[in-house]
Amino acid sequence: MMNGKPYPIPKSWTESSIGEVIVHAKQRDPRKKPHEMFLYVDVSSVSNESFKITNAVPTLGSEAPSRARKAIAVDDILFATVRPTLKRIALVPPDLDGAIASTGYCVLRCDRTRADPGFLYYFLITDHFNARMAGVERGASYPAVRDSDVTTSWLPFPPLPEQKKIARILSTVQRAIEAQERIIQTSTELKKALMHKLFTEGLRNEPQKQTEIGLVPESWEVVELGQLLEIAQYGMSVKGNTEGNHPILRMTNQVEGRIVERNLQFAEISDVEFKKFRVERGDILFNRTNSLDLVGRTAIFDIEGEFVFASYLIRLRTDEKKLNPFLLNCYFNTDEIQARLKSIATRAVSQSNISATRLKGFLVPVPSLEEQGEIVTHANALDRKLGVHRDKLEQLRDLFRTLLHELMTAKTRIHEIELEKEEVA
Repeated sequence: MMNGKPYPIPKSWTESSIGEVIVHAKQRDPRKKPHEMFLYVDVSSVSNESFKITNAVPTLGSEAPSRARKAIAVDDILFATVRPTLKRIALVPPDLDGAIASTGYCVLRCDRTRADPGFLYYFLITDHFNARMAGVERGASYPAVRDSDVTTSWLPFPPLPEQKKIARILSTVQRAIEAQERIIQTSTELKKALMHKLFTEGLRNEPQKQTEIGLVPESWEVVELGQLLEIAQYGMSVKGNTEGNHPILRMTNQVEGRIVERNLQFAEISDVEFKKFRVERGDILFNRTNSLDLVGRTAIFDIEGEFVFASYLIRLRTDEKKLNPFLLNCYFNTDEIQARLKSIATRAVSQSNISATRLKGFLVPVPSLEEQGEIVTHANALDRKLGVHRDKLEQLRDLFRTLLHELMTAKTRIHEIELEKEEVA
């Protein structure tokens, strides 16, 4: 059986069910060979962001879980039937040919005379198919679908050459996305290494000295943060909503060390309150209370607009004759200092807290104002590079989503678009 057609398709396309274009994939019990190693693909091994297998685990046959049964081959498509709307979908790469997947996957092996594996893989990622699975899943606390729910699903079926072209275009964009992700990862690691070097060695090639916070250049001071601040102020206690005369900055507006204008909530507040809690350029918003992994999150305000800030944030305003706020923000956003900040938090069962008083006693290194500015310049150059690549990544993700919808629904035909890798780049 095949569920109904949800949208019209061209006359040159046919209709099928997924089950009609696949061949049987066998199961294998690795426990029958207890001394042999195999690669195990659990449900958690597939990323629902990249739609790839990210963590196949080498496992001894004698230690194989009971769910390790589905033998997989190159170009098989894995679809997680447990919590299917999470979209754990992947195409098996050559290096996992012969691995074993969990029975939590429906393994689809294409009849290559009829169906291209890449085309079927991308079809499973579509919003249409995701909605189809959401409609047939069973169970409240552990929602799942059966393999038969997948195989009986409707499949729009272009001629095989067109399937291959659609898959090639989408894979070209997907590879470009992966390239941007690699660049961002490399650039992020480079920034971490550079910031560590700058905050321990400085820019003047001078001898270092040992201090309470570790090695710093000889000419630098180590000072309690409170001596470098004009303001350390808690935010306002007001419930935000979709209406009001002023937007409230919250923890969700702290992104990669910067305040961003998104997912805003608003509050109706008086002019007096607005004046007291208005955020100004160079103010640092410090997350003082939350789970331990989020406490200490820090971001600097450097955008246009009139905002106030929430009560669980502390506004830090430096005395700029002593400390450049952008330097302090860079310092607070290094991995080492985030760990130090978390170490001074008081902890309850699920909440950690860093009070303004405790934060004022936090030791920070203070170079000359000239060197502070130079360090910030180096950090900003890397941030601009990262920003360019993050923008490119979002553009490519948008392009992928658009093309996936347009090509799979035949709103755009393959002869109307022909992307080469260079064009995508």
